[in-house]
Amino acid sequence: MQNQSVNLRFFIEHFNRFLPNKQTVSLAITLVVSFVLIYSLADLLMPAFASIVLAYLLEGIVGKLEGLKIPRLPAVYLVFSCFMAGLGILLFYLMPIVSEQAVELVQHIPAIISSFQDEIMRLPETYPQFISEHKIQDILFNIQRELLTYGQNMLSYSAASVIGLVSALVYLFLVPMMVFFFLKDKNLLINWFLQFLPKERHLTVRVWEEIDMQISNYVRGKFAEVMILWFVSYVTFETMGLNYALLLSVLMGLQVIIPYIGATLVTFPVLGVAYFQWGLSGDNFLYILIAYSIIQALDGVILVPVLFSEAVNLHAIAIIVAILFFGGLWGFWGVFLAIPLATVVKAVLTAWPKLDDKEVDVA
Repeated sequence: MQNQSVNLRFFIEHFNRFLPNKQTVSLAITLVVSFVLIYSLADLLMPAFASIVLAYLLEGIVGKLEGLKIPRLPAVYLVFSCFMAGLGILLFYLMPIVSEQAVELVQHIPAIISSFQDEIMRLPETYPQFISEHKIQDILFNIQRELLTYGQNMLSYSAASVIGLVSALVYLFLVPMMVFFFLKDKNLLINWFLQFLPKERHLTVRVWEEIDMQISNYVRGKFAEVMILWFVSYVTFETMGLNYALLLSVLMGLQVIIPYIGATLVTFPVLGVAYFQWGLSGDNFLYILIAYSIIQALDGVILVPVLFSEAVNLHAIAIIVAILFFGGLWGFWGVFLAIPLATVVKAVLTAWPKLDDKEVDVA
């Protein structure tokens, strides 16, 4: 009986540690309800969610302009005009060039595979003690089978691309319009939303402030990192005469959005294009390999510490688990937003213990 009493007291103490009062209960309910709504309505309201994310990112710039004594409405018009101009440049200038280079690269994939097979078939002659011709043929057969399966999946995806095109057109119309109204009527929408939250929400506000600070630091740093890597990679590849320089530099910029995994995936197209263009006999492939390694090293040694000095550092295991978890929930968008979502989770866990009962009660 005494052991049961001790266990019950232990459970109550730990329960009160995490849910000591009604404000923490309110925060827990808010988090659970928000997650359930987003998870269940993600497919239906994805344009609205995308608009909220974009409006949140642009709100930081609007706030900077308001800090310069510019009225909010002119600041919103200015930021939204710049946003639409950037979107137009991306869609009507950069995307056609990148798409053209991507199509050209896909058309050259059979030649790249053939060249790769020729190199592989030379291995039994060069290293007969390590690998046999029969083993090489089995490996090539498995690779061809996987490529055939991948090609069939691509054809299936192309057959469904008409629906995807219609969805993209809807996004192009709805998302910018909703972004504008989210920016313009921010205070009105926030006040409408707050009426559904509990009145005792001081702890929730404190957690949101922590999330807002960490997410803004992360997004600002990640955007700068993407642009710097894209520019440096494009100048480097174009100067060295590498084919598909713009396409590969875009991939170099975007790979930082998915840490570790992105850098690994981008290595293959960059070195594959360099190998197909120059082979291993000349010095050009070696120069590309050295330049690529230097860019990746500078990103990890200089850019990341400088740009993310104020952001919450996530452990590599936490990043990989976040990618697997949110990618399993929401597919591509889950992988794309895995790090910000992991930052949100860590911000909640970081802010929660900082408020004890006295701080909450006084507030």
